[in-house]
Amino acid sequence: MRIGNSAQLIDQSAFRIPQSAIFAIFKPLVFVVSLGPAAWLVWAALTNNLSVNPLSDVTNETGVWTLRFVCITLAITPLRRLTGWNTLIRFRRMTGLFAFFYGTLHFLTYVIADRFAGLDFPDGMVAWSTLRNLGRSVGEDIYKRPFITIGFTAWLTMLPLALTSTAGMIRRLGGRRWNRLHRLIYATAIAGVVHYWWLVKADISRPRNYAIVVALLLGARLLWAWRRRSVPLRAPARHAVVDRNVS
Repeated sequence: MRIGNSAQLIDQSAFRIPQSAIFAIFKPLVFVVSLGPAAWLVWAALTNNLSVNPLSDVTNETGVWTLRFVCITLAITPLRRLTGWNTLIRFRRMTGLFAFFYGTLHFLTYVIADRFAGLDFPDGMVAWSTLRNLGRSVGEDIYKRPFITIGFTAWLTMLPLALTSTAGMIRRLGGRRWNRLHRLIYATAIAGVVHYWWLVKADISRPRNYAIVVALLLGARLLWAWRRRSVPLRAPARHAVVDRNVS
């Protein structure tokens, strides 16, 4: 038994990274890499490397990268459980904020390129009437088109997660309430896949792939939750080892 425990400790220690290396090397590196898609879009726009419909390119790319970062964020906990690499959890807030960043770019592209560009400006572009008409136009479109409705819902579910992502908000809300709130990312993932599926209409291969990934990531959490609840029924409480972090 001691040999097995020692081997497990050795295996887990292989995944440990010094804290100084995390903050000095890996976090800045992940940050820069995460900005890559946005930087590419700026470069492609400035050098005329987008398609004949550049606004569609920007809208599609920011939307896809939002869903990718949501999936990456959801994948961190399963990877941590499977590998024992607890350091991964330190990157979850960053990837979640980048999901919100690209989701906000996606939403703003729609608001500016689709809604704002179609307005009349009786009092000029910079006027309260323009802002009021823009809000009305966006609201009506969200109400009328289901794929816009579900996409806006996905963005709204990310908003409280971004606003409460700081350590100060964790202390104010308390760990339990904060964890419950941040389970909204499950709804974000589902709504994001549905939004993508309804958007493409014809070729559903890519949204179907994302649906499979999200289903696996959420299904793993359901399995772990079921096992966690069933452990006390099979063994005395003093022998049960329960991991309460399911987010």
